[in-house]
Amino acid sequence: MLTTLKTAYTDTRAGDLAWALGREPLPALACLDLELTGAHVQLRLLGASHQVLLDEGYGSCSETVACMPGSSTPLPLGVSKRFGAWEYEFATRVETLSPGSFSGRAAELLALVADHPNGLAGTFPGAPHAFTALLVQRHELQVQWRTWHAYPQEGRLVSTRTRVGAMRERSSAVTVREAERSPAGESVRA
Repeated sequence: MLTTLKTAYTDTRAGDLAWALGREPLPALACLDLELTGAHVQLRLLGASHQVLLDEGYGSCSETVACMPGSSTPLPLGVSKRFGAWEYEFATRVETLSPGSFSGRAAELLALVADHPNGLAGTFPGAPHAFTALLVQRHELQVQWRTWHAYPQEGRLVSTRTRVGAMRERSSAVTVREAERSPAGESVRA
């Protein structure tokens, strides 16, 4: 879904973005509610920022990437956390592009998200290459989303990738491959 946000473009620098996990829902300019095989996901556009709210049978999660006054947590390159029954992974990438490359990449990303049933993108009046876009999917036990925050005046595109899922039991048993054992159970070297 593509929408034009009814607000002025105010987030002016990619470097102003901050990350937070567990914040309460913030006022949104546009929302998309989705059901993904037992998980309720709400994608929220906060101007040139985003918030994703995830609620599943074993817990809930809130991720916010926004210009948050007073925030002391800048946008990290990566985060890996365990909380409750969940594992959370977050990664950021910042690209600096030439004006021509930026326009092409912006058009490509907006086209990808605009027609996707699990996508939400918002552009700003008079600034078509200034946008925020989110795309979510379910993959086995994980809910995954990607986001893009575009800053055309800097030629910067901030991309994030998040995975949230149930912690998997890890087996401590060590097994020996059958090909490495002889019929008598002795180790065989190749």
